[in-house]
Amino acid sequence: MSAPVTVWLNRTYAENVFFIEQLHAAPRAVRVHATHVDPDSPVLAAADTAGLEPADLTPDAYVAYALDHCARHRVDVFVPRLHQLAISLHRHEFEAVGTALACPPATAIAAFGSKADGYAAIAAAGLPTPPWWLVRTAEELVGAVDLIEAAGLTACLKPASGAGGEGFRLLTREPFGLHRLAGWDSRVQVDQVAAALDLAARETPGTSADLLVMPYLDGPEVSVDCLADLDGTLLAAVGRSKHSRRRSFTTEPRYLEPARRLVEATGMAYLSNVQFRHLHGEPVVIDVNTRPSGGLHQLSLCGLNLPWNAVQLALGERPDTDWAGDPTGIEYTLVSGIQPVLPHRLPPFVPGGRPAGELVH
Repeated sequence: MSAPVTVWLNRTYAENVFFIEQLHAAPRAVRVHATHVDPDSPVLAAADTAGLEPADLTPDAYVAYALDHCARHRVDVFVPRLHQLAISLHRHEFEAVGTALACPPATAIAAFGSKADGYAAIAAAGLPTPPWWLVRTAEELVGAVDLIEAAGLTACLKPASGAGGEGFRLLTREPFGLHRLAGWDSRVQVDQVAAALDLAARETPGTSADLLVMPYLDGPEVSVDCLADLDGTLLAAVGRSKHSRRRSFTTEPRYLEPARRLVEATGMAYLSNVQFRHLHGEPVVIDVNTRPSGGLHQLSLCGLNLPWNAVQLALGERPDTDWAGDPTGIEYTLVSGIQPVLPHRLPPFVPGGRPAGELVH
């Protein structure tokens, strides 16, 4: 019987308890090691071994910590989330200590370091993006909103850098009223944002906030999960369509073909995610993640285990990414659940010594 494959997940999102479940469901034994700065992160409880990470390291210092950590724990495959770019730049050093990195090459990660850079990369691949404006001043903000509203569309705002829906706001000219205090209102007044930009410019001259303004796009949102080899060849891609509570899968070429072209153009190896919405009924790329998506585990309904397939690729194996039947006939929804945390707090990380927080479940 072969020894378990040791896979390390560093400071990842809570949703990746499901990523860990899929690794545990692999046909070969997998030992998952997880680290985090939060001792109550559920990924620590879901992993086979866990420990606390040092906080507030620079990217270069974190790489040094990660190299030492891989050597100490004999990590076979490292799936980095934190400091992914810095880690990818040192791929050969990780290989020298016996650890394969399951993340895209640094060039692909850097191309999507900000949403503005990402849109440039998407356009360079010949793919459609929504109209967008990078704004830093009140005048630029108002000008972009004017153009969007003149086209009969609603403007929205998001940070140029950020994960998921962090900082997303709908922009409105409507005065603030008591009705805005009820329900889940994500709208913010254009004048308020403009005033905030003006105030920041006066208080801290020379600094600026990088914000993206674009039209709010029609649903459904289609999120295409991709697996590619180091040559940029797409091995598997399935779209997850989200429309209110209802979820389904799609293999429509109008989503999968642009995702394939983007993956191949950027060499985005291993796991990535390409997100679409619709402008005048046609899909446009709104975001690209160079990491596994939080919903990747949903593809298990199609008979796919892409987390394990990515580990196989990192180990030099060719994964089987076929699934039985037609995934487009599957519909489902998501509900919240309970996830355990560790029964006691882990000891703090000890620099220069064996991590005191390691715990075997």
